Amino acid sequence: MSEDGEATAKSVSAVLGGHSGVRDLVRLLQCHRCSLPFNNPVTLPCGNSLCRSCLPEPYERENISYPDLPGRREGFQCPFEECAQEHTIGDCNVDVTLSKIMDGIADAVAKLAFLPGEGPQTVVEKVAAQDNHHDVEDKSNQEHLHIAMSGGTMLASYTLAAQGQLAYQTDLKFSWSPEDDVAINTLDTRAIVEVLGAAQKEVECQVCYGLMLNPVTTSCGHTLCRVCLTRVLDHTLHCPICRRHLSLAPSLAGQSSNKTLVTMLARSWPEAIAARIEAVAAEERDVYGQTFPLFVCTLGFPNQPTFLRIFEPRYRLMLRRCMEGSRQFGLVMYNRYSEPQGELGNVHFYHYGTMVRITEAASTPNGMSMVQLHGLYRFRVTSHGLVDGYSVGTVERVDDVDLAEEERIEAEETSAPAAEDEDPNMPSIDRMPTQDLLAMVKDFIVRNQARSTGWLQRNVLDTHGQPPDDAATFPWWFASVVPLIDEEKYKLLPTRTVRERLKIVAQWVRRIEAQRW
Repeated sequence: MSEDGEATAKSVSAVLGGHSGVRDLVRLLQCHRCSLPFNNPVTLPCGNSLCRSCLPEPYERENISYPDLPGRREGFQCPFEECAQEHTIGDCNVDVTLSKIMDGIADAVAKLAFLPGEGPQTVVEKVAAQDNHHDVEDKSNQEHLHIAMSGGTMLASYTLAAQGQLAYQTDLKFSWSPEDDVAINTLDTRAIVEVLGAAQKEVECQVCYGLMLNPVTTSCGHTLCRVCLTRVLDHTLHCPICRRHLSLAPSLAGQSSNKTLVTMLARSWPEAIAARIEAVAAEERDVYGQTFPLFVCTLGFPNQPTFLRIFEPRYRLMLRRCMEGSRQFGLVMYNRYSEPQGELGNVHFYHYGTMVRITEAASTPNGMSMVQLHGLYRFRVTSHGLVDGYSVGTVERVDDVDLAEEERIEAEETSAPAAEDEDPNMPSIDRMPTQDLLAMVKDFIVRNQARSTGWLQRNVLDTHGQPPDDAATFPWWFASVVPLIDEEKYKLLPTRTVRERLKIVAQWVRRIEAQRW
């Protein structure tokens, strides 16, 4: 038997084996709310899927100004009991992969269908319903069913679901005459091969071209392996398929996997998934088990340029090695006040830093190197050591919380009552909407540009660019140009929300303006 034939046989065995294998496969294709096969399926941020028409009625969300994106003003309560969180309409586009799977399976079933009364007959009977773990509606026919249907158990189960006669949580019992035993098994095998074949065409990741592993569905409806998506987000925050901006933490921390696809992959191709898990785990050890050089000198910020003059022999060696390798190293600030750095203790550097990439490097006749860097992402040093005189360390990436948590924090803080002694002409920074904080600091920039302030001269703007409109990147730009001590600017690096960073820079603005008087 060929490798493809063996894989197909194992997939069929995986579905037919175990308790109610065929019914479980069909259940995977049913919407939890309407019990029909998925129609324009939407995968929610919590990883659960349902038909688009089954989304709960949305409502207007209050006290949220950031991000001001289409669809995020309207929200709904998740109908799945294990989640029950608020989702936004903007995060609920049609799941492209699951939609294609459903179209392919519907075509496969249509080709296999018999005319009524033709072919071997399968007697189908409803049995006691499973415990329903989801707070969902049951619109299917709950009456007793005992009916003879043409074809095998796979066709009968899918047909009943498509006709609205099979509730999501209901099990089925099948029987047939002994003389039809071989024919029924043959029909089931063929049906499962066709159904899994239709599904397998769509569950290949469009980044690694392998079977999807721990797939994550983005807000734009595209699905990739979790590890592939994290690597894409390391370089760009745009979907690699449709190029839509993704408001996701590059680490995908807190982002749920697509539960329907995860279960389908694990049940249908268990050996292939196990092999993928082993291969990715080995690759992850090679990629993320390494240490990074740490240049203990100054601050750097994500998406911003940093310029260095490197003259010490140990750091010139470090630079040469980085140029020959990944061109990346960690930039950390010198701990001149010997402040404790968490688990690292009183080390000579601050344990939060910025991973930078060398964009340009040139040597002068006296051996000094002039280096231009570009900030990539923030990190926290978890362990450190020395190599040939310079520091190295293992690092843990630092990303922001997800967008839903960002919005929850803003709504909570802006809806808090004002203090009795609060000046109405100078509202508390903690209660200001996120977009108002951004507008406040940008207005400060405009006023200082009009005054031709030295730290906003043309050469500074030529280096760092004009103030960005994006609230997520603006604090990094502002910290790169504003004349404050590095210890003050360092407060931005451990932050986990855009709002927290904007509150810090807004406090800087108020202090600077107060000093002028």
